Amino acid sequence: MENLSECLILVDNSNVWIEGMKFSARRQGILRGPLDDKDPQNWNWRIDFGSLLREVANRHKIIQAILVGSEPPPNDTVWNAARQQGFEVITYQRGQAGEKSVDTELVARGLEVIYRYKYVEKRPAVLKLLSGDRDFVPLIQTAYREGWETELWGFGVSLSVELAQMANRVHTLDDVFDRIGK
Repeated sequence: MENLSECLILVDNSNVWIEGMKFSARRQGILRGPLDDKDPQNWNWRIDFGSLLREVANRHKIIQAILVGSEPPPNDTVWNAARQQGFEVITYQRGQAGEKSVDTELVARGLEVIYRYKYVEKRPAVLKLLSGDRDFVPLIQTAYREGWETELWGFGVSLSVELAQMANRVHTLDDVFDRIGK
């Protein structure tokens, strides 16, 4: 593949945040209680959106950085911090079945940019996807088919093997954890 200098960054906020809290808990030695059926989480861990963006961009010019997640409580400043660091933020209300539109929104927005670059800009770029969900397989396949390079970023334990095998490069957020959060 050619040396591409621009990138599109797509972030599944819930995936990155929840897996980051779990990773932080493991690093701090927080153990699951005897009646807990879920992995422990360090609820004090926060993503540093500016550092995350710089780390993932890694000298590529950012075409667009899109972060999608669930609506926080009205007094939450998370989304404003993400916007101030350069992310376009899209949120959805959580329903009784949990988050249902986040992955679909990221795929749709990713496809829009890929095809805009194909037909208007007439050049491919690098897709940098921050998630581990298998739901993104069609997006990775389309990007590859359209000449884009693909990078998958996620916490190691949450990366879909199938998705990782399709990406040109896989980066674990475990390796940059101290630089992307507090």
